[in-house]
Amino acid sequence: MWKLTALLGTISTITYVSAQTFQRLGACPTLGCVFPPDQTDFLPGQLFDIRLEVHAPVNGSEAYNGGVPDEKFAFCVQRDGTGSCVNAAQFFKVSEPKLEKWSFSYYEDLFAWDKKNPSVVNVAAKAYRALSLTQPGSYTAILTYYGQKRTVARWLVREPAPKAKAKNVILFIGDGMTQSAITAARLIGHKSINGKYQSLLQMDKMDNLGHQMTHSLDSFITDSANSASALLTGKKSTVDTLNIWKDSSADAFDDPKIETIAELFRRTKKGLVGIVTTAFVADATPAAMCTHTQTRLEYKSIVYEYLYGTAGITPSLHWPTGCDGPDVLFGGGAERFIPGPDSPHGLDFYKAFKDRGYKLVQTKEQLLKAGNDAKTLGIFTKSNLAKWLDRNVYPENLKNQHNSPTGDGSDALDQPGLKEMTLKAIDILQNRSKSDDKGWFLLSEAASIDKMMHFLDYDRALGDLLELDDTVRATIEHLKRSGQYENTLIVVTADHGHGFDVFGGADTEYIAAQSDDRKKRYGVGVYDNSGLSGYQVAAGSLPTNNTIVIGPQGPGFPVQWQPRYALAAGTVASTDRREGYKVNTKGPRVPVVASSNKGEYVRNPDDQPTEGTIPVNQLAATHSLQDVSVFANGPGADAFRGVYSNIDIFYKMADALGLGSEHALDIERSPSADSSAQITFQA
Repeated sequence: MWKLTALLGTISTITYVSAQTFQRLGACPTLGCVFPPDQTDFLPGQLFDIRLEVHAPVNGSEAYNGGVPDEKFAFCVQRDGTGSCVNAAQFFKVSEPKLEKWSFSYYEDLFAWDKKNPSVVNVAAKAYRALSLTQPGSYTAILTYYGQKRTVARWLVREPAPKAKAKNVILFIGDGMTQSAITAARLIGHKSINGKYQSLLQMDKMDNLGHQMTHSLDSFITDSANSASALLTGKKSTVDTLNIWKDSSADAFDDPKIETIAELFRRTKKGLVGIVTTAFVADATPAAMCTHTQTRLEYKSIVYEYLYGTAGITPSLHWPTGCDGPDVLFGGGAERFIPGPDSPHGLDFYKAFKDRGYKLVQTKEQLLKAGNDAKTLGIFTKSNLAKWLDRNVYPENLKNQHNSPTGDGSDALDQPGLKEMTLKAIDILQNRSKSDDKGWFLLSEAASIDKMMHFLDYDRALGDLLELDDTVRATIEHLKRSGQYENTLIVVTADHGHGFDVFGGADTEYIAAQSDDRKKRYGVGVYDNSGLSGYQVAAGSLPTNNTIVIGPQGPGFPVQWQPRYALAAGTVASTDRREGYKVNTKGPRVPVVASSNKGEYVRNPDDQPTEGTIPVNQLAATHSLQDVSVFANGPGADAFRGVYSNIDIFYKMADALGLGSEHALDIERSPSADSSAQITFQA
């Protein structure tokens, strides 16, 4: 008997395809689904799962076979040019998996959603777990169902680098950091004289520059979960997912998994792994290093998986890889560690980490004084860490937050920044790896560039971007002093963009003095009236053409944050203007017409009438399509020049580390977590 799963309750949980229709399942336009889908690339020896699904829609435009799926479907794999297509179980030398059944529902389009008229789909499925392809070359996978229907997936196993170039890798991610934001940060943080900058960002001075395209598997706008997953696995996936291909089952943990570069580095080279973030540590980008789930919102399971792997979450799936407890885990999110309703199974996860040999630090002072010999957990606040601007310019904002990582209700007043956390992480990783020369992989994320862009707080977003740049500068200096610079590949990039840019200057005093909303707009100066940066002029002083004034936060940061003449900036995703996104068939669009007030213009009443630019159920501004920059220094860095897909960053880093050139085919296919520590999570 088919069991109907819960309907997709809100529009925000539905994945879009073109023309605002809703997908039955991402990257599966037919009634037969193969994951990994067509056009997937692999590194030799990288582990992955295969999920097969055959769909039988009960109703709607795709209704088929009376809602009864073909349970006798066949699946074979062929290495191109080597003969016939071989049954998958025989090809991978594994047992044939059992048949699974379930049902799901989806809305075909907005009209169906309006009418609450879902299409129900019955499914027959199988899953092959923890497989790998070790020989470079092209492969063809064929699913045959309903007689002669076929779904074909073409896979490519890339040629690995013959040997390693780097011993260590640092991947800096400025979450949501676009080139336009980098440009704005340069403007407010560095003085220019007659249009010539007197100093530059560290990113401006990196040896190699490239650009990556951020599209996801089944949409052209991505989120932090699947974009970070692409950077760390070399695989496209669906919005909100972490290191899996999203299947149609209701279980958030049984989707086909993909091995990350951190897991691969740990498994094959016994390398060390570190995670640093200014977000809570269960947030999407840090979670993409080591965890696997259909939804990034499974915070409890993410924290659990950091420590124990997937075995306690899905003990029957036997996923044999993981980070096995990262050597460094720094960030916020104390609510996931303090025993209670927000921690895994209500347990004290500070104690769980300490029981596995971790040293715990909870303040900046403790972090700086800690030794470098042990695995270290640093949780410095509930939720996200304070923004750079609040920690350094407006520290009063840290008070009355009741966010102490201890859970005692006091304030987290002594929080470290990205620079302190990153440099300490490097010291721990280097000290713990020097005896056997294993090397290390460190992710360092400036999370609140994105988080503040979402809420149109551009000052705080740019402050955290400047903090990231200062961290990159300090990291290079630190590595040179320690003798590790020549051994370390440094990559700086973003996971996705925001539609942010600067279009002029704003006279904040004039705007504040006006009572008429339309007259306020004269306070925005464009072109020749945009002026120069007031952020590099000390408050109350006159501009100088021969002096670089150093602000209280040091070089590379604004001298002041509240100039009269500020940036006029905005984003393409907002709720304060009218757009309809339709082509004007009668000629070029005319959004404004002359008003009764001479020299002024008002919205054209005949223009596209839709209010706002994003759906009304969206809380804040959204991500954008634009490519994002990639900066790189060190061994293997020249590979990051040019324009490429986000998945290519995985392969470039893997090549630098020499991953994929040796294969461990005798993988232990059993849970790695302690049975005494297992917790079963419900989807």
